Amino acid sequence: MDGTSAHRTTPTLDEIEALLVNNPDLHRIQAHLGRFNPIKVMGMEHMEIRHSAILGWLMDPQESHGMGDAFLKAFLMEAMRGHDVAGKPTALDILQSDLSDAEVRPEWRSIDLLVLSPRNGWVFVIENKVHSALHSNQLDRYMEIAHSTFIRSSHYSCLKGIFLSLNDEDPNDSRFAPIRYDAVYQLLEQVLASRSHPLSAEVAAFINHYLQIIREAVRMDQDRLDLEKLAREIYRDHKRVLDFIVENGKSTDFAMAAEAVFGENVKYPDVVSVGDMSFVYLNGDMAAVSFLPEGWFDVLGGPAQVWPGCEKYWAGFPLITWIRLTTSADGTSGRVKLYGEVGPLKDHGLRTALIQSIGQVGKDNARLRIKFQKGATDEGKRYSRFFQQNTFAVDDVHDPDRISAAIHKALKSFDDEFDAIREAIGPVIQTWLEAQ
Repeated sequence: MDGTSAHRTTPTLDEIEALLVNNPDLHRIQAHLGRFNPIKVMGMEHMEIRHSAILGWLMDPQESHGMGDAFLKAFLMEAMRGHDVAGKPTALDILQSDLSDAEVRPEWRSIDLLVLSPRNGWVFVIENKVHSALHSNQLDRYMEIAHSTFIRSSHYSCLKGIFLSLNDEDPNDSRFAPIRYDAVYQLLEQVLASRSHPLSAEVAAFINHYLQIIREAVRMDQDRLDLEKLAREIYRDHKRVLDFIVENGKSTDFAMAAEAVFGENVKYPDVVSVGDMSFVYLNGDMAAVSFLPEGWFDVLGGPAQVWPGCEKYWAGFPLITWIRLTTSADGTSGRVKLYGEVGPLKDHGLRTALIQSIGQVGKDNARLRIKFQKGATDEGKRYSRFFQQNTFAVDDVHDPDRISAAIHKALKSFDDEFDAIREAIGPVIQTWLEAQ
Protein backbone atom coordinates (compact mmCIF):
# COMPACT_ATOMS: atom_id res chain seq x y z
CA MET A 1 0.00 0.00 0.00
CA ASP A 2 1.43 3.39 -0.99
CA GLY A 3 1.25 6.55 1.10
CA THR A 4 -1.71 7.96 -0.83
CA SER A 5 -3.96 4.91 -0.33
CA ALA A 6 -2.93 4.68 3.34
CA HIS A 7 -3.95 8.31 3.80
CA ARG A 8 -7.38 7.66 2.31
CA THR A 9 -8.13 4.77 4.70
CA THR A 10 -6.85 6.48 7.86
CA PRO A 11 -9.68 8.36 9.64
CA THR A 12 -9.32 11.96 10.73
CA LEU A 13 -9.41 13.06 14.35
CA ASP A 14 -12.85 14.61 13.76
CA GLU A 15 -14.18 11.32 12.44
CA ILE A 16 -12.88 9.44 15.49
CA GLU A 17 -14.40 12.00 17.85
CA ALA A 18 -17.75 11.81 16.05
CA LEU A 19 -17.88 8.10 16.85
CA LEU A 20 -16.44 8.02 20.35
CA VAL A 21 -17.31 11.35 22.01
CA ASN A 22 -20.84 11.71 23.43
CA ASN A 23 -22.37 9.43 20.80
CA PRO A 24 -25.83 8.49 22.18
CA ASP A 25 -26.15 5.44 19.91
CA LEU A 26 -22.84 4.08 21.12
CA HIS A 27 -23.84 4.73 24.74
CA ARG A 28 -27.06 2.78 24.19
CA ILE A 29 -25.13 -0.25 22.94
CA GLN A 30 -22.65 0.04 25.82
CA ALA A 31 -25.52 0.17 28.32
CA HIS A 32 -27.05 -2.98 26.84
CA LEU A 33 -23.76 -4.86 26.94
CA GLY A 34 -23.20 -3.72 30.51
CA ARG A 35 -26.53 -5.01 31.85
CA PHE A 36 -26.00 -7.07 34.96
CA ASN A 37 -27.16 -10.66 34.79
CA PRO A 38 -25.78 -12.96 37.50
CA ILE A 39 -26.26 -16.05 35.31
CA LYS A 40 -24.05 -14.53 32.60
CA VAL A 41 -21.55 -13.16 35.12
CA MET A 42 -21.00 -16.69 36.41
CA GLY A 43 -20.61 -18.00 32.85
CA MET A 44 -23.57 -20.36 33.23
CA GLU A 45 -25.60 -19.48 30.14
CA HIS A 46 -23.90 -22.10 27.93
CA MET A 47 -23.72 -24.87 30.56
CA GLU A 48 -26.39 -27.55 30.17
CA ILE A 49 -26.01 -28.74 33.75
CA ARG A 50 -26.84 -25.23 35.02
CA HIS A 51 -29.87 -24.94 32.75
CA SER A 52 -31.06 -28.32 34.03
CA ALA A 53 -30.61 -27.17 37.63
CA ILE A 54 -32.60 -23.99 37.02
CA LEU A 55 -35.36 -25.79 35.14
CA GLY A 56 -35.50 -28.48 37.82
CA TRP A 57 -36.00 -25.78 40.43
CA LEU A 58 -38.75 -24.11 38.39
CA MET A 59 -40.54 -27.42 37.80
CA ASP A 60 -40.41 -28.67 41.39
CA PRO A 61 -43.74 -27.91 43.14
CA GLN A 62 -42.05 -28.16 46.54
CA GLU A 63 -39.49 -25.44 45.83
CA SER A 64 -39.51 -21.85 47.07
CA HIS A 65 -40.45 -20.12 43.78
CA GLY A 66 -44.14 -20.03 44.71
CA MET A 67 -45.49 -21.33 41.37
CA GLY A 68 -46.52 -24.76 42.69
CA ASP A 69 -46.91 -27.22 39.82
CA ALA A 70 -48.01 -24.57 37.28
CA PHE A 71 -44.80 -24.44 35.24
CA LEU A 72 -44.25 -28.20 35.41
CA LYS A 73 -47.75 -28.87 34.07
CA ALA A 74 -47.39 -26.25 31.34
CA PHE A 75 -44.05 -27.72 30.23
CA LEU A 76 -45.28 -31.33 30.18
CA MET A 77 -48.51 -30.41 28.36
CA GLU A 78 -46.67 -28.50 25.65
CA ALA A 79 -44.22 -31.35 25.13
CA MET A 80 -46.98 -33.96 24.92
CA ARG A 81 -49.28 -31.83 22.74
CA GLY A 82 -49.60 -33.55 19.38
CA HIS A 83 -47.06 -36.24 20.27
CA ASP A 84 -48.39 -39.31 18.49
CA VAL A 85 -46.69 -42.03 20.51
CA ALA A 86 -49.39 -44.29 21.91
CA GLY A 87 -50.15 -44.38 25.60
CA LYS A 88 -50.76 -42.04 28.45
CA PRO A 89 -50.32 -39.42 29.63
CA THR A 90 -51.62 -37.16 26.89
CA ALA A 91 -51.60 -33.38 27.14
CA LEU A 92 -55.24 -33.50 28.25
CA ASP A 93 -54.42 -36.07 30.94
CA ILE A 94 -51.76 -33.71 32.30
CA LEU A 95 -54.16 -30.74 32.12
CA GLN A 96 -56.62 -32.55 34.40
CA SER A 97 -53.98 -33.88 36.79
CA ASP A 98 -52.66 -32.75 40.14
CA LEU A 99 -48.86 -32.75 40.07
CA SER A 100 -48.30 -31.18 43.48
CA ASP A 101 -46.69 -34.46 44.59
CA ALA A 102 -44.13 -34.42 41.78
CA GLU A 103 -40.49 -35.08 42.58
CA VAL A 104 -37.88 -33.57 40.26
CA ARG A 105 -34.39 -35.07 40.25
CA PRO A 106 -31.73 -33.16 38.29
CA GLU A 107 -28.77 -35.23 37.02
CA TRP A 108 -30.13 -38.50 38.33
CA ARG A 109 -27.93 -41.32 36.98
CA SER A 110 -26.80 -39.02 34.13
CA ILE A 111 -30.42 -38.20 33.18
CA ASP A 112 -30.68 -34.41 32.97
CA LEU A 113 -34.10 -34.22 34.64
CA LEU A 114 -36.24 -37.03 36.00
CA VAL A 115 -39.82 -36.21 37.02
CA LEU A 116 -41.85 -38.62 39.15
CA SER A 117 -45.52 -38.30 40.09
CA PRO A 118 -46.47 -41.20 42.42
CA ARG A 119 -50.11 -40.06 42.56
CA ASN A 120 -50.49 -40.44 38.80
CA GLY A 121 -47.98 -43.25 38.27
CA TRP A 122 -46.02 -41.17 35.74
CA VAL A 123 -42.30 -41.02 35.02
CA PHE A 124 -40.76 -38.44 32.66
CA VAL A 125 -37.19 -38.60 31.39
CA ILE A 126 -36.09 -35.16 30.17
CA GLU A 127 -32.95 -34.83 28.05
CA ASN A 128 -31.67 -31.25 27.83
CA LYS A 129 -29.43 -30.16 24.94
CA VAL A 130 -28.15 -26.58 24.81
CA HIS A 131 -25.06 -26.88 22.59
CA SER A 132 -23.82 -30.47 22.80
CA ALA A 133 -24.97 -33.21 20.42
CA LEU A 134 -26.69 -36.51 21.14
CA HIS A 135 -24.68 -39.68 21.58
CA SER A 136 -25.81 -42.62 19.48
CA ASN A 137 -27.69 -44.67 22.12
CA GLN A 138 -28.02 -42.05 24.83
CA LEU A 139 -31.82 -41.76 24.86
CA ASP A 140 -32.40 -45.51 24.69
CA ARG A 141 -30.03 -46.04 27.63
CA TYR A 142 -31.82 -43.46 29.77
CA MET A 143 -35.23 -44.96 29.04
CA GLU A 144 -33.96 -48.42 29.98
CA ILE A 145 -32.57 -47.11 33.27
CA ALA A 146 -35.88 -45.41 34.13
CA HIS A 147 -37.94 -48.42 33.01
CA SER A 148 -35.95 -50.96 35.01
CA THR A 149 -35.92 -48.75 38.12
CA PHE A 150 -39.52 -47.52 38.22
CA ILE A 151 -41.81 -49.40 35.83
CA ARG A 152 -40.65 -52.96 36.50
CA SER A 153 -40.18 -52.67 40.25
CA SER A 154 -42.82 -50.20 41.51
CA HIS A 155 -46.36 -48.94 41.00
CA TYR A 156 -45.40 -46.50 38.23
CA SER A 157 -47.23 -47.38 35.02
CA CYS A 158 -46.35 -44.71 32.41
CA LEU A 159 -42.92 -43.67 31.13
CA LYS A 160 -42.44 -40.83 28.65
CA GLY A 161 -39.37 -39.12 27.23
CA ILE A 162 -39.00 -35.40 26.48
CA PHE A 163 -36.19 -33.94 24.37
CA LEU A 164 -35.53 -30.26 25.12
CA SER A 165 -33.22 -28.48 22.69
CA LEU A 166 -32.06 -24.98 21.96
CA ASN A 167 -32.24 -25.58 18.22
CA ASP A 168 -34.35 -27.66 15.85
CA GLU A 169 -32.71 -30.96 16.69
CA ASP A 170 -35.01 -33.97 16.66
CA PRO A 171 -34.54 -36.86 19.09
CA ASN A 172 -33.29 -40.08 17.56
CA ASP A 173 -35.80 -42.05 19.65
CA SER A 174 -39.52 -41.93 18.84
CA ARG A 175 -40.40 -42.29 22.54
CA PHE A 176 -39.14 -38.74 23.13
CA ALA A 177 -41.37 -35.75 22.42
CA PRO A 178 -39.43 -32.69 21.18
CA ILE A 179 -39.77 -29.22 22.69
CA ARG A 180 -37.60 -26.12 22.22
CA TYR A 181 -36.33 -23.42 24.53
CA ASP A 182 -38.44 -20.75 22.81
CA ALA A 183 -41.49 -22.70 24.03
CA VAL A 184 -40.00 -22.77 27.56
CA TYR A 185 -39.68 -18.99 27.40
CA GLN A 186 -43.30 -18.50 26.29
CA LEU A 187 -44.64 -20.97 28.85
CA LEU A 188 -42.74 -19.37 31.71
CA GLU A 189 -43.99 -15.93 30.69
CA GLN A 190 -47.57 -17.22 30.52
CA VAL A 191 -47.35 -18.83 33.95
CA LEU A 192 -46.01 -15.62 35.47
CA ALA A 193 -48.68 -13.48 33.77
CA SER A 194 -51.55 -15.73 34.86
CA ARG A 195 -50.69 -15.72 38.56
CA SER A 196 -53.17 -13.99 40.84
CA HIS A 197 -50.48 -13.30 43.47
CA PRO A 198 -47.06 -11.88 42.54
CA LEU A 199 -43.88 -13.78 43.23
CA SER A 200 -41.37 -12.47 45.72
CA ALA A 201 -39.04 -9.78 44.39
CA GLU A 202 -36.02 -12.10 44.59
CA VAL A 203 -37.72 -14.93 42.69
CA ALA A 204 -39.15 -12.57 40.06
CA ALA A 205 -35.73 -10.97 39.50
CA PHE A 206 -34.03 -14.35 39.08
CA ILE A 207 -36.67 -15.63 36.65
CA ASN A 208 -36.40 -12.43 34.60
CA HIS A 209 -32.63 -12.89 34.41
CA TYR A 210 -33.19 -16.43 33.18
CA LEU A 211 -35.75 -15.28 30.62
CA GLN A 212 -33.18 -12.82 29.29
CA ILE A 213 -30.70 -15.68 28.85
CA ILE A 214 -33.25 -17.70 26.86
CA ARG A 215 -34.28 -14.68 24.77
CA GLU A 216 -30.73 -14.07 23.68
CA ALA A 217 -30.00 -17.76 23.09
CA VAL A 218 -32.95 -18.22 20.72
CA ARG A 219 -32.77 -14.69 19.27
CA MET A 220 -36.11 -13.58 20.77
CA ASP A 221 -34.58 -10.52 22.44
CA GLN A 222 -36.13 -7.64 20.49
CA ASP A 223 -33.91 -5.11 22.28
CA ARG A 224 -30.86 -7.01 21.12
CA LEU A 225 -32.20 -7.26 17.56
CA ASP A 226 -32.89 -3.51 17.57
CA LEU A 227 -29.35 -2.88 18.80
CA GLU A 228 -27.91 -5.12 16.10
CA LYS A 229 -29.72 -2.99 13.53
CA LEU A 230 -28.43 0.14 15.28
CA ALA A 231 -24.90 -1.29 15.21
CA ARG A 232 -25.15 -1.75 11.45
CA GLU A 233 -26.30 1.87 11.12
CA ILE A 234 -23.38 3.05 13.25
CA TYR A 235 -21.06 1.06 11.02
CA ARG A 236 -22.47 2.67 7.89
CA ASP A 237 -22.10 6.16 9.41
CA HIS A 238 -18.60 5.56 10.80
CA LYS A 239 -17.28 2.93 8.44
CA ARG A 240 -13.80 4.37 7.99
CA VAL A 241 -13.16 4.69 11.74
CA LEU A 242 -14.48 1.22 12.56
CA ASP A 243 -12.63 -0.42 9.68
CA PHE A 244 -9.45 1.22 10.93
CA ILE A 245 -10.09 -0.05 14.49
CA VAL A 246 -10.82 -3.59 13.30
CA GLU A 247 -7.85 -3.63 10.94
CA ASN A 248 -5.48 -2.53 13.69
CA GLY A 249 -7.16 -4.33 16.58
CA LYS A 250 -7.39 -7.96 17.58
CA SER A 251 -9.70 -10.15 15.57
CA THR A 252 -11.17 -13.45 16.72
CA ASP A 253 -10.21 -16.81 15.30
CA PHE A 254 -13.74 -17.27 13.99
CA ALA A 255 -13.75 -13.83 12.34
CA MET A 256 -10.47 -14.64 10.61
CA ALA A 257 -11.85 -18.00 9.48
CA ALA A 258 -15.04 -16.40 8.14
CA GLU A 259 -12.93 -13.80 6.32
CA ALA A 260 -10.89 -16.60 4.75
CA VAL A 261 -14.10 -18.21 3.47
CA PHE A 262 -16.15 -15.19 2.42
CA GLY A 263 -13.37 -12.74 1.63
CA GLU A 264 -11.94 -9.57 3.14
CA ASN A 265 -13.86 -6.32 3.53
CA VAL A 266 -17.13 -7.86 2.34
CA LYS A 267 -20.38 -6.13 3.22
CA TYR A 268 -24.05 -6.50 2.46
CA PRO A 269 -25.10 -7.12 -0.31
CA ASP A 270 -21.81 -8.34 -1.80
CA VAL A 271 -21.99 -11.63 -3.71
CA VAL A 272 -19.19 -13.99 -2.69
CA SER A 273 -18.09 -17.29 -4.20
CA VAL A 274 -17.29 -20.30 -2.05
CA GLY A 275 -16.14 -23.08 -4.32
CA ASP A 276 -18.76 -23.27 -7.06
CA MET A 277 -21.47 -21.79 -4.84
CA SER A 278 -22.55 -18.13 -4.56
CA PHE A 279 -23.84 -16.39 -1.46
CA VAL A 280 -24.99 -12.88 -0.61
CA TYR A 281 -23.08 -11.74 2.46
CA LEU A 282 -25.28 -10.20 5.18
CA ASN A 283 -23.33 -9.68 8.39
CA GLY A 284 -20.62 -11.13 10.62
CA ASP A 285 -19.39 -10.83 14.19
CA MET A 286 -16.97 -12.59 16.53
CA ALA A 287 -18.88 -15.90 16.60
CA ALA A 288 -21.34 -15.95 13.69
CA VAL A 289 -21.71 -14.99 10.04
CA SER A 290 -25.01 -14.62 8.16
CA PHE A 291 -25.68 -14.91 4.44
CA LEU A 292 -28.21 -16.09 1.86
CA PRO A 293 -27.66 -18.46 -1.04
CA GLU A 294 -27.73 -16.17 -4.08
CA GLY A 295 -30.64 -18.14 -5.53
CA TRP A 296 -32.75 -17.45 -2.43
CA PHE A 297 -31.76 -13.80 -2.50
CA ASP A 298 -32.90 -13.46 -6.11
CA VAL A 299 -36.20 -15.28 -5.51
CA LEU A 300 -36.88 -13.02 -2.51
CA GLY A 301 -36.49 -9.91 -4.66
CA GLY A 302 -33.24 -8.59 -3.25
CA PRO A 303 -32.92 -5.58 -0.94
CA ALA A 304 -35.73 -3.62 -2.60
CA GLN A 305 -38.47 -6.04 -1.50
CA VAL A 306 -40.09 -5.28 1.88
CA TRP A 307 -41.34 -8.17 4.01
CA PRO A 308 -43.77 -6.92 6.70
CA GLY A 309 -42.85 -8.29 10.11
CA CYS A 310 -39.21 -8.88 9.19
CA GLU A 311 -38.01 -5.28 9.21
CA LYS A 312 -35.93 -5.90 12.35
CA TYR A 313 -35.12 -9.53 11.56
CA TRP A 314 -31.54 -9.98 10.38
CA ALA A 315 -31.34 -8.18 7.01
CA GLY A 316 -35.11 -7.96 6.63
CA PHE A 317 -35.68 -11.17 4.67
CA PRO A 318 -38.20 -13.85 5.74
CA LEU A 319 -35.52 -16.54 5.33
CA ILE A 320 -32.03 -16.54 6.76
CA THR A 321 -29.00 -18.81 6.93
CA TRP A 322 -26.11 -18.35 9.30
CA ILE A 323 -23.16 -20.21 10.75
CA ARG A 324 -22.16 -20.10 14.41
CA LEU A 325 -19.15 -21.49 16.26
CA THR A 326 -19.59 -22.96 19.74
CA THR A 327 -16.86 -24.18 22.06
CA SER A 328 -17.08 -27.44 24.00
CA ALA A 329 -16.56 -27.70 27.74
CA ASP A 330 -12.91 -28.62 27.26
CA GLY A 331 -12.27 -25.12 25.86
CA THR A 332 -10.41 -26.50 22.83
CA SER A 333 -12.75 -28.43 20.57
CA GLY A 334 -16.08 -27.22 19.30
CA ARG A 335 -18.39 -27.29 16.34
CA VAL A 336 -19.63 -25.17 13.51
CA LYS A 337 -23.38 -25.24 13.00
CA LEU A 338 -25.31 -24.17 9.91
CA TYR A 339 -28.78 -22.74 10.57
CA GLY A 340 -31.72 -22.14 8.28
CA GLU A 341 -34.76 -20.32 9.63
CA VAL A 342 -38.10 -18.87 8.58
CA GLY A 343 -38.60 -15.57 10.38
CA PRO A 344 -41.46 -13.49 11.83
CA LEU A 345 -43.53 -12.71 8.72
CA LYS A 346 -46.65 -10.71 9.50
CA ASP A 347 -48.59 -12.55 6.78
CA HIS A 348 -49.33 -15.86 8.52
CA GLY A 349 -50.61 -17.41 5.30
CA LEU A 350 -47.35 -16.69 3.51
CA ARG A 351 -45.30 -17.89 6.48
CA THR A 352 -47.29 -21.13 6.57
CA ALA A 353 -46.92 -21.63 2.82
CA LEU A 354 -43.14 -21.14 3.01
CA ILE A 355 -42.79 -23.61 5.88
CA GLN A 356 -44.98 -26.17 4.15
CA SER A 357 -43.13 -25.87 0.84
CA ILE A 358 -39.72 -26.17 2.52
CA GLY A 359 -40.89 -29.01 4.76
CA GLN A 360 -42.29 -30.91 1.77
CA VAL A 361 -38.80 -30.93 0.23
CA GLY A 362 -37.54 -33.00 3.14
CA LYS A 363 -40.55 -35.32 2.99
CA ASP A 364 -40.14 -35.91 -0.75
CA ASN A 365 -36.42 -36.65 -0.46
CA ALA A 366 -35.31 -38.26 2.79
CA ARG A 367 -31.68 -37.72 1.81
CA LEU A 368 -32.11 -33.97 2.29
CA ARG A 369 -31.64 -32.81 5.88
CA ILE A 370 -34.71 -30.59 6.06
CA LYS A 371 -37.38 -30.88 8.73
CA PHE A 372 -39.34 -28.51 10.95
CA GLN A 373 -40.31 -29.29 14.50
CA LYS A 374 -43.98 -29.59 15.39
CA GLY A 375 -45.92 -26.34 15.72
CA ALA A 376 -43.79 -24.46 13.20
CA THR A 377 -46.89 -23.07 11.49
CA ASP A 378 -48.80 -22.23 14.68
CA GLU A 379 -50.20 -18.73 15.08
CA GLY A 380 -47.78 -16.63 17.10
CA LYS A 381 -44.75 -18.71 16.14
CA ARG A 382 -42.01 -16.36 14.92
CA TYR A 383 -38.84 -18.38 14.36
CA SER A 384 -38.81 -21.85 12.78
CA ARG A 385 -35.58 -23.63 11.94
CA PHE A 386 -35.37 -26.43 9.42
CA PHE A 387 -31.85 -27.84 8.92
CA GLN A 388 -31.03 -31.21 10.51
CA GLN A 389 -27.69 -33.01 11.03
CA ASN A 390 -26.10 -29.61 10.55
CA THR A 391 -23.13 -29.64 12.93
CA PHE A 392 -19.49 -30.04 11.90
CA ALA A 393 -16.70 -30.77 14.35
CA VAL A 394 -13.75 -28.45 14.91
CA ASP A 395 -10.76 -30.03 16.67
CA ASP A 396 -9.26 -26.69 17.71
CA VAL A 397 -11.48 -23.60 17.95
CA HIS A 398 -8.34 -21.45 18.22
CA ASP A 399 -7.14 -22.48 14.76
CA PRO A 400 -8.70 -20.32 12.00
CA ASP A 401 -7.69 -22.84 9.33
CA ARG A 402 -9.62 -25.64 11.01
CA ILE A 403 -12.63 -23.40 11.56
CA SER A 404 -12.64 -22.29 7.93
CA ALA A 405 -12.36 -25.93 6.80
CA ALA A 406 -15.46 -26.76 8.86
CA ILE A 407 -17.34 -23.78 7.37
CA HIS A 408 -16.39 -24.92 3.86
CA LYS A 409 -17.56 -28.43 4.69
CA ALA A 410 -20.89 -27.19 6.05
CA LEU A 411 -21.64 -25.06 2.99
CA LYS A 412 -20.60 -27.75 0.49
CA SER A 413 -22.49 -30.42 2.38
CA PHE A 414 -25.77 -28.47 2.17
CA ASP A 415 -25.47 -27.41 -1.48
CA ASP A 416 -28.29 -29.77 -2.52
CA GLU A 417 -30.53 -28.46 0.28
CA PHE A 418 -29.88 -24.86 -0.82
CA ASP A 419 -30.88 -25.69 -4.40
CA ALA A 420 -33.97 -27.69 -3.42
CA ILE A 421 -35.26 -24.93 -1.15
CA ARG A 422 -34.75 -22.30 -3.86
CA GLU A 423 -36.92 -24.33 -6.22
CA ALA A 424 -39.54 -24.91 -3.52
CA ILE A 425 -39.98 -21.30 -2.40
CA GLY A 426 -39.97 -19.78 -5.90
CA PRO A 427 -43.65 -20.49 -6.72
CA VAL A 428 -44.77 -19.48 -3.22
CA ILE A 429 -43.01 -16.13 -3.40
CA GLN A 430 -44.17 -15.48 -6.95
CA THR A 431 -47.81 -16.18 -6.07
CA TRP A 432 -47.60 -13.84 -3.08
CA LEU A 433 -45.95 -11.06 -5.06
CA GLU A 434 -48.57 -11.27 -7.81
CA ALA A 435 -51.33 -10.92 -5.21
CA GLN A 436 -49.88 -7.71 -3.77
